Amino acid sequence: EIASLLSLYGGQFSGEQEIRVNSPFWILSIPSEEMARELMKRTVCAKSIFELWGHGRSAGELYASLKNYPMGKMLPYLQSDSTYKIHIHTFNKTLTQAQKIKKIDALEFLPFKGKVNLKNPEHIFWILEDYGMDPNNVPEEPFHLYFGRWIADGQRELIESYSVKKRHFIGNTSMDACLSFIMANHGKVKPNDVVYDPFVGTGGLLISSAHFGAYVCGTDIDYNTIHGLGKASRKNQKWRGPDENIRANLRQYGLEKYYLDALVSDSSRPIWRKGMLFDAIITDPPYGIREATRRTGSQKETVKSAERSTENHVFVSSNYHLSDIFFDLLKFAAEYLVMGGRLVYWLPIYRPEYTEEIIPRHPCLQLISNCEQMLSSHTSRRLITMEKVKEFKDQDQNSYLLDGQYMPYRGHNSFREKYFSGVTKRIAKEEKDNQK
Repeated sequence: EIASLLSLYGGQFSGEQEIRVNSPFWILSIPSEEMARELMKRTVCAKSIFELWGHGRSAGELYASLKNYPMGKMLPYLQSDSTYKIHIHTFNKTLTQAQKIKKIDALEFLPFKGKVNLKNPEHIFWILEDYGMDPNNVPEEPFHLYFGRWIADGQRELIESYSVKKRHFIGNTSMDACLSFIMANHGKVKPNDVVYDPFVGTGGLLISSAHFGAYVCGTDIDYNTIHGLGKASRKNQKWRGPDENIRANLRQYGLEKYYLDALVSDSSRPIWRKGMLFDAIITDPPYGIREATRRTGSQKETVKSAERSTENHVFVSSNYHLSDIFFDLLKFAAEYLVMGGRLVYWLPIYRPEYTEEIIPRHPCLQLISNCEQMLSSHTSRRLITMEKVKEFKDQDQNSYLLDGQYMPYRGHNSFREKYFSGVTKRIAKEEKDNQK
């Protein structure tokens, strides 16, 4: 998420950025304070950002580091006409008030000339102490200490204010608010973008993109969901109300002006005119576990007819193999994304058989990131972010990556044997076992 946002605001993510394994703190090199503030207006992963004045593995190292920090950079925030306060945050340990005061007093060598103001200070400084990630084995002394000037907080309050529990219209698989915002940030969604979700469901992913000022639209094969009809997903509610729909969700958050439309459509058969239409495609394809994977079929296939609403909308559907879903999704993104536009989607994984080779590829799309969300000891899903780097040509129509080479796609059998054989069945079985 941070790398995507740095890229969005013109920064560059360097391989030299210092990431400490098993630590919640990260030393990041950012060109300007303005960029840091812009980044924190978007991120839901980072809690706060500070201008680092000193750090070390012990109190002595921290004080030595602070004494070496350029005085010219300190002085603007230490003037006699300014006010300040010092916070102490300890990760994985609780300190008494007396211990905190002792640590603050130890910083008396810093040339603070202003007055202490605990309620409304101009400048806030933080001592951050890292006591590791193991709550059952907390060390006496911290592994690392940091001191810096607070610049801005992240947007973690969005997780609560956009909580699915408070949302007007929800479904069985409505996306968690935190993950929705992470996906929008991976997609580098910005004001006036057009963002599309081909498996829109109840529109949870549209909300986060609209919050960042993008115009949003989506399609789904389920007539009832698009029109807010049928049985409700909320507990103690049998049927959906007359105003339960995607538009009502955006209206709930004051985002209705960004809503373009939601259409009933089969994602395996695009309805759009040819051309680069979308700045980002952000979606959560169905895996066939809690949501069926269906597409329109023909009478010659093994079909299932279903009455879709009280208006008697009927369509004929057939199985939509998992491998075909992702192949069609990548092909669609390669054709309809603008250059530099991003595709962000979830890929289900059976962990014992996972290798990076199973990530679907397309010659027009570059893999940007691959992040795992654990579901159980054997199953997970991966948030895949891809960027369009090459213009779509006719020869790219049916290409996918196999053993390092792009090959013509000849249907779900060959592709599925290589990549997704049994993934859905294993995940579904594990879910059933867990329920038992």
